[in-house]
Formats: sequence, C-alpha cells, structure tokens
Amino acid sequence: MSKSTKKNSPIFEETLNIDNHNADDIAFDSLAEKAISRRQFLSASAVFGASAFVFGCSTYSTDKNSAKKYLDLAFTPVGASVSDTITVPVGFKWHTVASWGDPLWSKGVEFDQASRGTGASQELAFGDNNDGMALFTHKGRNILTVNNEYVNRSIFHGNRPEGAPINADDVRKSKAGHGVSVMEIMQKNGQWKIVKDSPYNRRITADTAMSLTGPVRGHELVKTSADPKGETALGTFNNCGNGETPWGTYLACEENFNGYFSSSDENYQTSAELKRYGVKNKDRGYKWASADERFDISKHPTEPNRFGYIVEIDPLNPNSTPKKRTAMGRFKHENAEVVVADNDHVVVYMGDDERGEFLYKFVSKNKYSKRGNNSDLLENGTIYVAKFADDGKGQWLALTPETTGMTIAEICVHTRIAGSKVGATTMDRPEWVAANPLKPEVCCALTNNKNRGVKPNAGGDETPLNGPNPRVENNYGQIVRWTEDKGDHTATTFSWDLFVTAGNPTVHKDAYAGSSNISEANIFNSPDGIKFDSYGRLWIQTDGKYTNKDDYANMGNNQMLLGNTQTGEIRRFMTGPKECEITGITWSADKKTMFVGIQHPGEKGNSHWPNGGNSVPRSSVVAISREDGGAIG
Repeated sequence: MSKSTKKNSPIFEETLNIDNHNADDIAFDSLAEKAISRRQFLSASAVFGASAFVFGCSTYSTDKNSAKKYLDLAFTPVGASVSDTITVPVGFKWHTVASWGDPLWSKGVEFDQASRGTGASQELAFGDNNDGMALFTHKGRNILTVNNEYVNRSIFHGNRPEGAPINADDVRKSKAGHGVSVMEIMQKNGQWKIVKDSPYNRRITADTAMSLTGPVRGHELVKTSADPKGETALGTFNNCGNGETPWGTYLACEENFNGYFSSSDENYQTSAELKRYGVKNKDRGYKWASADERFDISKHPTEPNRFGYIVEIDPLNPNSTPKKRTAMGRFKHENAEVVVADNDHVVVYMGDDERGEFLYKFVSKNKYSKRGNNSDLLENGTIYVAKFADDGKGQWLALTPETTGMTIAEICVHTRIAGSKVGATTMDRPEWVAANPLKPEVCCALTNNKNRGVKPNAGGDETPLNGPNPRVENNYGQIVRWTEDKGDHTATTFSWDLFVTAGNPTVHKDAYAGSSNISEANIFNSPDGIKFDSYGRLWIQTDGKYTNKDDYANMGNNQMLLGNTQTGEIRRFMTGPKECEITGITWSADKKTMFVGIQHPGEKGNSHWPNGGNSVPRSSVVAISREDGGAIG
C-alpha cells in the first residue's frame, strides 16, 4: 500500500500552519504558532511553586551548519487525526514494508485472515507488535532487524471464541509471534519489500537458545533443572526498544517478561524479589505454562531470573547464538542507547519502564577499538543509577558490592533492589533514551505516571514530587535532558533540565497545560520512543491515550513529532491509525527513507489498518520518504 500527499503543495514551510489532510482530521482554531526562542521557557518555580529548575532550551551555542540542516526538513505540520490511516506532511509519502504474518521464506504461507496462522506458519513469518528496529547494510544489502514485543491476544487468537489460546499449537504460535525478526529488504520501483529466502532471514523467538554471559552466568539464581549449569536460556520475549553497537550488532531489550509466568499451585508464595518484578501466580492470559512447564514458577522458581536482560544479536550471521548481556542489569528494559565516550569506554543508557523505577547507565570495563575485537565489550562493566537533585544537578551512583551490600551477580539479577538501596530517584516510567550525535546531550522520555505522589513503587520507594518528575498523577509525561559534566559520558555527575513537558493547553491553564513549547498546534501525551537523527533533530513517538476527549481532547491518535533541541520547537510530522502506538525508527544508509513502526492498530477492535475493509488489523513497519527524493534523517 502506498499513500502520497498532493504534489502541487509546497514541501518547505517555515511557518507552523496546520495542513489538514482529510475530513476526519480535527479542526483547530487559530493555530498560528510563533517560533520559540531559546530564552522563552516556563519557570517551574512559578508554575509548581517548588523546584528551582526550568523547562526550556539548553544553553548550547547554536551551530549554524546544524541549524541549516534542521531547516532542510522544514515541513507543514499535520493536524491531529482520528482517521484509520497514516498522515504525513505535504511532500512526503509512505508505504507498508512488512506486516505481522508476512512470510520470510517461500515455504511459508501468506497471512490467513480467518485463522491468523498456525504455530508452523508463524515461525516462518514476521512477528506481531513490532517495536524497536535497526537497519544494517552489508555488501550493498539491507538487513532490517525488528523487535516483536508481544501479541494482541484478542486479535492474534481472534479465531478462538474468547480470543485466547486453547491448545498447544496456539501457545506455539504465540511464542513464535514474539522475539525478533531479522529480514533482508530491497527497494524496487520506490517500494521496500521483504526479500524472501534471503540467507540473512531469521526468526528469533521465545524458544531460541541463547547464552547467558557476564556475572550471572553459572550462578545459582539462574540454574534450572533443564539447565543445571545456568549457561543457556531459551528465548527472548517482550522486547521493547532496541540499540545498536558500533561493531555492528543489535541489542534487543526484554521488558515486561513477568506477564508470561504463572503458577499451577494457586497457594504458591512468590519471593519478594519476584514480586519486585511483578511476577505473580497468574499470567496476563498467554497461558504459556499450559504447554511449557518452565513458565510455571511453582515448579521452576528461578526461570524468571533468566529474563529481563539486554540481548546482543549479530544480524549478519544467522547461525550465531544470541547473548544475554547480564552485566547491564535485569529490569524492564525499554531501550539501550550506545555511546562511545571520548576515553573509548562504551556507555549504554537504559530506562526501566515501570512507574517509580530508575534510569541507568552501563560503562564497559574495557575500551572500544575501531580495529580490534569488541565482541565481548558488554561482558563486564559497572552499572550506575541516576539520582537527580532539584537544583538541576545530578549524580550517577555506582551499583557495587560496597554501595549495595550485594554481590555483583545479585546486583545484575536484582538490579531494581540495588537501585533502591543506594537511593536512586524514582522516575515517571523511563522509556527510550536518545543521545545527540552532534553534542553531549542525552534525553529520556518519561512517558507518564498516574501514581506520582500517590503511592510508592513496587519496592516500597516513595514517589514524591521531585526535580524531573514535578506533577502529581502525571498523565501526560515529559522529556528530561542532561549533559554529562565536561561532556564525558563516563562522568558521575551531570546537569539536567526538561526539554518539554507534555500537556493540554486546550483543557488546562496550569502545569498540566504543558511547557511553553506546547500549544494547540502540537499537543501530545505520553512520549515513548525518541531518537536523534544524524542532523541532531529529536524524533518523538507517542504511546498514549487516544480517546480524544476530556484531558485528551484535541490530541487524536498517537503520533510522531520532530523536536529542535536548540530552539525548543516541536512540530507534528505524522499521525497513526486508530488505537495504535507509534514506535521504532531507523533510516536507510542514504537517509532517504525513514522506517517507522505501527504497533497494535485496533487494539480495542476499532481498526482495519493497513488493508482496510473488514480485514484484521496488523502491526507493520512503514517506509516514509520525500517526494523529491531528498534526505529525511
């Protein structure tokens, strides 16, 4: 499917007038928005009567070249939309690259609208609910590696009366719908498509064997009856965001792994450690334990300790064994933003996506070498957790035996507990972290937290108003930004501010209206995926409420926006179909195509995207490009 905007409309617009593309788009009155100067910010002390930090723009000097490059992608922003389609600005176009159930091999079968596939067909096809992704180029070939986070049970098992698995093959299909899809794609006649039978094509699922590496390997906490040595785990699932390394590997991030475990003994008492990670006697309806005993915690209580890690995958070697990098800690990983510091240590920034959990970074023990073997750089290092002060300063607190009273292996398995022991700052659900490639600036999306100031996190840590988390019952979210001292990514101190606090000025006139760079023209809630492009522009993807009423009035469907961290300006670039999340972003090598993920369209039954009619909604990867063939990232 391909959609294109009108060719006779201007591509470049330096104003912020809204271009409404269809009858379902939401009409706004008086949407002219003036550019936001670097000094035009909202004072937190004035609005909240508390902390002395500010919302607004950094004090980095403006680089004329990067400022010019930013204007190179000037566009007329799109309006908020409630349509069951994708809208992009005038002068841009999009098409679908891959959808859930598309076969990666000729021996696979095309997606069946009635059955939604079988275990066997799903093992040969693109997984469901695609999230983080990266494109790798090798010898002129393009290998797209994509997380398949979870499955929408009511849709995935929509051929069953209750929209839930009823037999072992349903569980097999579900497990194959998770994991990672590695596939070669090729552009032909302006359209990107899957290259079937490519030697690079691979499905990594909840049953794929992978190595446990680092401090946890062989420890009692990860030994099971099936793996008494504690060295080989089966599978990866609920992979949310991603990362990629300068040595050419892909990082898949295990997030809500807890929802797949259950107990056949309803009276089983889970440990305090498992409770901190949300493991309970009932799963979230996947019923994997009904066909695979290892997911029964009453029989295999250490099995959950083998999940919640970052998994390193070599997308160019389909015979390679994925590696769970336990040295980077175990929690509900959102993504993994990799930076090589000036001193050549590798730094990985990571968020733990749960209400009141923490923001981390990992610093490798050894150094990166452009000409050396970096394959084990993520094997050993130090985990740090962030502590923010209200005065715009912060510290990275090392998680060590000396600071926590725990062994290194215990820290790597029970990382949340270690963070609590050192007094880390409870955050409003740290989602994706993004580092600017042009200057020492790092951002993290704090998507929302209805429990802020209401109740503690799962470990009992209080969640009072604090520096980067200044609103009670925060339903809108914000993006925190920091600079490591002296621009050193391995530093243990930093300075921070808030680039934006999302809100709704059409409903609120107080702190919930958002910061000064939020207006009627660009309102959004729940920033989730964020990523800087090669020009230092910040792309913001949302996974929020789409009711389009009450506190969320005029926001429409989830969307993707473009932010300029030099000026504070934010413009809406794209809107998604009904009930979807916009997530995952990467670019072709020539930067002329941007790949974006559309996850769980119609999660409540109100979409037929991308095929329309009465078709089953299917999570998909789409390609966006400019009609004039210019660069987009």
